[in-house]
Amino acid sequence: MNIERPDDHTAPWFKSSYSGSAGGNCIEVACTTCAVHIRDSKDPNGGMLTVDRDTWTAFVTFARQF
Repeated sequence: MNIERPDDHTAPWFKSSYSGSAGGNCIEVACTTCAVHIRDSKDPNGGMLTVDRDTWTAFVTFARQF
């Protein structure tokens, strides 16, 4: 896990289809061939978290249980 800018600047950022349009607590993700970049949708120029794709898959699998 590290904090840096995406290696592929063309990777599109997107929010979950479950995110509403009224604001609130949302994250955006951008997927590259070897990493997933995560940022706060309210502060897109702020910090970003980068994890490998296996870590992201494990997180999403865990989160779907709730």
